[in-house]
Amino acid sequence: MALWSGAYTHAGYAAPVSLEKSVAPVTDSIVSPASKARPNPTAAIRPLNTGQLDAGSLGPDPSAIKRPSNTPIPPSGVPILPSPGYATMSVPSYAPAGEEQGAAHTLELDALTNWEGPSGLLPPRLDALRRMDMNDPYYVPTAGTGHLVPFLNKPRAWMHDRGFTFSFTYKGEAMGVATGGLKKGVSYVHELTLQGIFDLERMARLKGWSVHALVMERAGKALQSGRLGENYIAMQEVYSLSGNVAAHLVDLYAEKRTLHNKLDVIFGRMSLTHVFATSPLLCSFMVTCSAPVALKQNPGFSVYPKATWGARVRLRPTRDTALQVGAYSVSALTDNPSGWSWGAENTTGLSLPVEFTWQPFLTRNRLPGHYVIGYAHDTTRYADKVASSLPAKVAATIPGRRSAPSDMFWLEADQMVYRLGGRNMMAGGYLMAGYVHVTPRVVNLSDQAYGGFSFVGLIPGRLTDRFGALYSWYHVSRRRRESQLIAQDAGLPLGAGVHGVQDNSHVIESYYAIDAAPGLLIQPSFQYMIHPGETHHIKDAAIIGLKLIANL
Repeated sequence: MALWSGAYTHAGYAAPVSLEKSVAPVTDSIVSPASKARPNPTAAIRPLNTGQLDAGSLGPDPSAIKRPSNTPIPPSGVPILPSPGYATMSVPSYAPAGEEQGAAHTLELDALTNWEGPSGLLPPRLDALRRMDMNDPYYVPTAGTGHLVPFLNKPRAWMHDRGFTFSFTYKGEAMGVATGGLKKGVSYVHELTLQGIFDLERMARLKGWSVHALVMERAGKALQSGRLGENYIAMQEVYSLSGNVAAHLVDLYAEKRTLHNKLDVIFGRMSLTHVFATSPLLCSFMVTCSAPVALKQNPGFSVYPKATWGARVRLRPTRDTALQVGAYSVSALTDNPSGWSWGAENTTGLSLPVEFTWQPFLTRNRLPGHYVIGYAHDTTRYADKVASSLPAKVAATIPGRRSAPSDMFWLEADQMVYRLGGRNMMAGGYLMAGYVHVTPRVVNLSDQAYGGFSFVGLIPGRLTDRFGALYSWYHVSRRRRESQLIAQDAGLPLGAGVHGVQDNSHVIESYYAIDAAPGLLIQPSFQYMIHPGETHHIKDAAIIGLKLIANL
């Protein structure tokens, strides 16, 4: 059987020497979900010595890997990055690996060992990693395929060959409260994002080195506080932390690929949620981009687009696992709204995250899954939330009140359940779920749970459109609630913007993302919030909106 260590092997679990090669024809024709195409009868079938067929020996169903005609993704499923068609937070590492370093992967790291991890415990017919590694990467198409200005493609290619790639994207969100909340009305926000990557291996022959930079402009007025009475959960992705800033510096960090493409190190100015506790699928929803809300409230979890000094090391112990650890400086979420102040005078502590991912590929269609467990410790000592609603004299009389550091724990899981439209990791439909817990003593929201789906190809002939729905539950920390109960019993106000003793709230979000034209995505959205403000004093709210993303 396949083990976590290299102490024992089995002939049926032969280690791969390269990535999977195509075993079925790939065409550019559009295939309807109702297609009756059958698996390629000529695909090689290599039985294991157990007498069972393994999923990796069977070629994918041809109807599942045929690509739409407008896709920019090559038949291999490995795109050229960066591209504005991917969520900003999920753009993978770009430091050149390729043939110069003898690497198997173009974008992903190679594994430290040739072993399988937990996937080796799966039945052979379910495990597609039994004999070979899979292609990368993991991303979500959050924008229309292609570019609005196609005549720039040649200059882009010229710059790419010389070591520089860039993307420029507009994202606008208009959301309106249709029923419930505090008052009806519409809110508009937008962002302009310029991202560039400098390949120092091509520019200066610095092997494995690259530099990443990202600057954005955000403007508008947020919906949630004024129209919903909600202070913890942002209903729009764009307007958070850096609203109304002409040029907010998000990223400026260096990356080094080393150990023959087996170790990746990044350091500099960056957001922690570029790589920890984030999911490209989550970021297709407004409320949960770029990480679950219960994590985004923590100063120790520097959330996109807030940048801080930090470093992260990532590796793949086995072909189906990944491990990353990091260290990031901590300051208040409202500190340095422009991103250009690099001093450490406002630093309050250090955030130390660690995250482990199991990534199986299931069945003959190589259905990827991502099962993540993470933990972070923030050394900053935060005030006890039991005093948050009380005057200082009253708070001083509460027994057991003390400051404390913050500990964050998260579970995130997604699994593709069908493949349609190509070999890449987002050509198919996913189920997803997760849970977050944070030290109740020091935060407003201590728990969050969510579950949902993200499907493609629901309308025949529209393989690049995506329909998603997500339910999230949020729970106010017991220390925050205790503070409000004490204030209420004493006849004291609960604080600005608080409409009653808080307990929990629920948000349901759905969208249909339309790949309308090259470089243009139109995404109608619907949200329903139960218990806005985490109280029963505000009517449940229905919110209707539209997101538009355009790529230069």
